Amino acid sequence: MHEMIFPRGLSRQRSSADNVPLPRLMVAMFHGLLATPDVSPATLEHFAAGYGLPCLATPPDEGYWLAWREGVLGLESPHHGAVTADFVGGAARHRREFGGGAGQPVARAIGLKGSQRPQVVDATAGLGRDAFVMASLGCQVTLVERSPVAAALLDDALARARLDPATHEIAARMQLVFADAADWLAQQPAGSVDVVYLDPMFPDTGKSAAAKKEMQAFQVVVGDDLDAGRLLLVARQVAGKRVVVKRPRLGALLTGEKPAGQQVGKSTRFDLYAPLPSASA
Repeated sequence: MHEMIFPRGLSRQRSSADNVPLPRLMVAMFHGLLATPDVSPATLEHFAAGYGLPCLATPPDEGYWLAWREGVLGLESPHHGAVTADFVGGAARHRREFGGGAGQPVARAIGLKGSQRPQVVDATAGLGRDAFVMASLGCQVTLVERSPVAAALLDDALARARLDPATHEIAARMQLVFADAADWLAQQPAGSVDVVYLDPMFPDTGKSAAAKKEMQAFQVVVGDDLDAGRLLLVARQVAGKRVVVKRPRLGALLTGEKPAGQQVGKSTRFDLYAPLPSASA
């Protein structure tokens, strides 16, 4: 048997002595990393060891697994196309060339003005799409991701972006950290980062528009951020300027506390929270 189930909260930096309950187990069966002719043994070892992923010799009949196809790592299943992270082509290229620059909503939300380029921690990195936009606008962005599956996809996407002439400078401003964001932020000094950006995933309530099968599968495998309230609290203790929470336009607040401000768009809303005073202040 080679099946494994990864909790969303699992990370290499969580001690075996840490008894803090994990927020939720994934409901999908994730098998591991498939060895294909598209990947070198060294690369396979890097991902297997770095993210604690078991290696597979043959594709499973059901469930989910990671595999390289034509040099791109993707989350695969017999029932849908591969889920990949990509900063070079497709939607990333379109946003890079036609996304609206500093006038786009995410840029205003993080406080990008004139020559000011805040240092950002994207604490729920996912597939890195918003992080890439912020980096393309000149920000230094740390992407923190605790899911080994999502982190592996980001690792692969960043490696490809660093090799492409059109994106290598942007990718150089992006640093990936494989860790539980709340734990990692708690180790950072207060005010050491300008902005903490949160885009937590929640269980589907049936009220939002149906996502593509591929993205539904990604959420099933990666899991929901049911501990996002704790993450917001820690983020406000570390951020020097603001914490930004991305939500559906009509979505509920992340916690019961009202944000200091909001930026509302057609389909999304950014809730802006002020930093909390330092305990040592």
